[in-house]
Order: sequence, then structure tokens, then C-alpha cells
Amino acid sequence: MPAATSQFGIYRSIPSPVRTKVLPEAPTSMDKMASSDAEVLHIYERWHATVVAGDLDALMALYADDAILETPLIVATLPDKTEGILKGKATIRPFFEAGFRKLRNDGARWYRSGTFFSNGRQLTWEYPRATPQGDQVDLVEVMDIAGGLIAHHRVYWGWVGFKTLMAAAAARIER
Repeated sequence: MPAATSQFGIYRSIPSPVRTKVLPEAPTSMDKMASSDAEVLHIYERWHATVVAGDLDALMALYADDAILETPLIVATLPDKTEGILKGKATIRPFFEAGFRKLRNDGARWYRSGTFFSNGRQLTWEYPRATPQGDQVDLVEVMDIAGGLIAHHRVYWGWVGFKTLMAAAAARIER
């Protein structure tokens, strides 16, 4: 089966022995606004750089005004929140402000391999547990990109990350 290539990787269709019927989905704003390879690469490089540098204004410039952020860290970071979903750039900003204050105190690692995956609408990469300097909080970042901006950002946590979240939850209960 022939493979299609782009600067981001190789995509190959895999034949399936099961026949399926794909139902048409309702069009979304993301369907109308697929991002270019350059826009996706910009988000991949700038998101990491702005987080590591603690540059809140530059980080927030990467998000759409109506962006959604989903991570369980929200309830550990923002005491008034009871769910891990924030809607709108103005609501997301205080989460990153609080996170940057904590990161400066924790000396967090932000190692990643340089490998990411994208189809022009979704961008995914990993901060793996094992790094050359030892273990770090393990995360997978998944971002829906529309018009060159982050429209929906989800963070999935691995084992070390889960233990970190549990410790944060226990500390919150003790407060």
C-alpha cells in the first residue's frame, strides 16, 4: 500500500478485513480551518519554549480566544475549580499563571524527544517518564489546531504524573 509523506512523518493506510461504514460528521470550525505544516510546527516549538521560559503572554498568544483546556491538574492548581476543564483564553490564563509560580519552585524537567505527530488538525507529543537526567512527570499533550492557534488542548498523565496528581490531591484535602 503506498504511503503519503510530509515533513512530519509517513502516513500509511492499513487494509482492514472488516468493512465499516463511516457516517458523515457535522462540519466543525476545525474542518474549515486546517492548519499548515508551518503553523503546526510553530505551535509545537513555541508552546514548549514559552512554557520552559515561563513567558505567559507568549504562551497565551498560541491559544484561540474560545480555546478549551482539559487536564486534571486544574483542580490541583486552582482551588476554586471542581473539574479539569477550562473554557476560554481568559479562564485558561490563571491556570498557567499559577503553574508558572509552582514550576519555578519545583525545578521541573521538560525533556521531550523531538518526535511529534500531526495531521494538520491535531498535534500530539510526549514528555516521557524516563529522561537522560532521570524520571520526570510523564505527559502526552494533544492539541487541536485551527487557523494556526490551539483550539482544544488535552493533557494525559502517565504513572509518575498520576502519583504527582495524587500527592497534590492529598495536600489539597489537608488544607
